[in-house]
Amino acid sequence: LLCWSLTVTGGVYSIDLIQPDSRMVQPGQSLTVTCQVSGYSLTDDSYATGWIRQREGKAMDWIFHQWGTSGLRQNDALKDKFSYSRDTSARTATITGQNLQTEDTAVYYCFKNYKYTSNW
Repeated sequence: LLCWSLTVTGGVYSIDLIQPDSRMVQPGQSLTVTCQVSGYSLTDDSYATGWIRQREGKAMDWIFHQWGTSGLRQNDALKDKFSYSRDTSARTATITGQNLQTEDTAVYYCFKNYKYTSNW
């Protein structure tokens, strides 16, 4: 399983999502990867934080995401494989994969999404 750092910059502020370097596990094992967030709050309803993956030669898989204080939205096909947790005070979003198999080999990305709302 491979993860790397992703930095998103816009306007006069910076939003950073920092992940560890690559990880490798044996089939049947589990793995926990934590993403460190800065530049926004995990409880801010204008932002969603979650995880996606890109397997070689396949379409990107959305795994799950959570908007601020809203409930978790997850891919039904992957909900038994991956779980999500976050620590809002530590500003971390964590994915745990259970019983990982060779078909789970991928680049896993922590992501944030911004929802723009206007009062006009």
